[in-house]
Amino acid sequence: MAQKRVQLDRETFSCSICMDLLKDPVAIPCGHSYCMKCIKAHWDKEDEKKIHSCPQCRQSFTPRPVLLKNTMLAALVEELKKTGLQAAPADHCYAGAEDVACDVCTGRTLRACKSCLQCLASYCDQHLQSHYDVAPLKKHKLVEPSKKLQENICSRHDEVMKMFCRTDQQCICYLCTVDGHKGHDAVSAAAERTERQRELEGSRQNIQQRIQDREKEVKLLQQEVEAVNGSADKAVEDSEKMFTELIRLMEKRSSDVKQQVRSQQKREVSRVKELQEKLELEQEMAELKRRDAELKLLSHTEDHNQFLHSYPSLSALSEPTHSSSINIRPLSYFEDVTAALSAVRDKLQDVLREEWTNVSPTEVDVLLSAAEPTTRAGFFKYSQEITLDPNTAYTYLLLSEGSRKATYMKQHQSYSSHPDRFTAWPQVLSRESLTGRCYWEVEWRGEGVSAAVAYKNIRRAGGGGGFGYNDKSWSLECNQNSYSFHYNRISTPVSGPRSSRVGVYLDHRAGILSFYSVSETMTLLHRVQTKFTQPLHVGVLLCDDGATAEFCKLK
Repeated sequence: MAQKRVQLDRETFSCSICMDLLKDPVAIPCGHSYCMKCIKAHWDKEDEKKIHSCPQCRQSFTPRPVLLKNTMLAALVEELKKTGLQAAPADHCYAGAEDVACDVCTGRTLRACKSCLQCLASYCDQHLQSHYDVAPLKKHKLVEPSKKLQENICSRHDEVMKMFCRTDQQCICYLCTVDGHKGHDAVSAAAERTERQRELEGSRQNIQQRIQDREKEVKLLQQEVEAVNGSADKAVEDSEKMFTELIRLMEKRSSDVKQQVRSQQKREVSRVKELQEKLELEQEMAELKRRDAELKLLSHTEDHNQFLHSYPSLSALSEPTHSSSINIRPLSYFEDVTAALSAVRDKLQDVLREEWTNVSPTEVDVLLSAAEPTTRAGFFKYSQEITLDPNTAYTYLLLSEGSRKATYMKQHQSYSSHPDRFTAWPQVLSRESLTGRCYWEVEWRGEGVSAAVAYKNIRRAGGGGGFGYNDKSWSLECNQNSYSFHYNRISTPVSGPRSSRVGVYLDHRAGILSFYSVSETMTLLHRVQTKFTQPLHVGVLLCDDGATAEFCKLK
């Protein structure tokens, strides 16, 4: 009762704005009291509306009331402080809709700080004190506040469930062990928790290890990105420098050629002018033109005597002072320059055309550019139709279904001789050569059936030519009870769900080859990360009489 009275006093003399004891209390016209500082701050925000209201009853006042300290109320608050009472608990100490409430508090309940698994009740700090002071209560199990304490009560016997039935995998009470769960494997909930806790820790260790592995992979990928970016930036910088040097060199060569041509032009023109002056050609042409005019005039004279008298003196010509013909040098020098430059241009174009593949940067790993699909529908985007090449088929393999199916037969098949035929291993290659991103599925039956890819130059005769037994092929061997991966004579056991269908995904540029077990879902069996240097051909190897492998038609 005293506790309730004290609580009432706290609430009565507390400011509803700051939830603390009143400081410089004032009473506004509606009768409610506040700290002077709190109500002033509240009304300051309402000044723009020019209507001031009470935070509790919402009564409005116009104009803004003048605030005066309530001396009587201030004196009462000071008296309360002297008695040792503190301010009312802040709102966050009371239980809200999302909080666990104290089961002992009356009136406005406080938020629980602990729940007791024996009492099946939750307590605030004050009501929890007995669990720390009373000896029998000290043995109770305290946990973080929980709203689900009733879930620990057996609905059938109304007892605390302290047992766990391993047979039915559920919590039970002691009475259940002799009733509905009689003869079952039952242990204490604590013992089961200890066992599950060990499993949990093992799971956490696995998860943490996987997190560490993924962090390493992410770090490696980040380093790869940084390396690619750094290498690309340097390549661009170096190429710009080299092209700048090439351009500068070409410009210099262009200037040199221009200067040489102009210099040669000047020399040739000077030579011709000198020769012209030396031969006095212009003076001789003037004299000849004058003599020709006189002869023309004489030819039109009608007086025969005058003509005969003047002709002897006009017809006589002086001997030329130079040869009748001048040897002109052919100006082929400049044509030779054009031809030489044309040849240089053609050679440069050939070099750029032939060598550009060596200059072009190789493509970045697909892990950085294009992720592997995660669904079967995603793989179907890269589906590749596969047909088998009869010229490569081992002589005991029968091809059917449009050369999509291979069967190991006891009878020798009538294939013609061909240099591509496998003669030592019961295997066959596809007609198609693969690059880029491809996906296909193989339906298999029997034992020792291998789905493979190989370079075309794999050995066709003698030992070492089997798929997976050299460095030119990769294969997944499928048996009824196991899988194994083979490359370069190294065999690796592979675990995964058994299925009569295997999916194969190839990203040639990225060097990725993945094998999947295909049923209602797809499960990764094995993935290879390498560098393919040639186009690949799909292959199958059949080691058991009657074994079959068929390439499926994918929708």
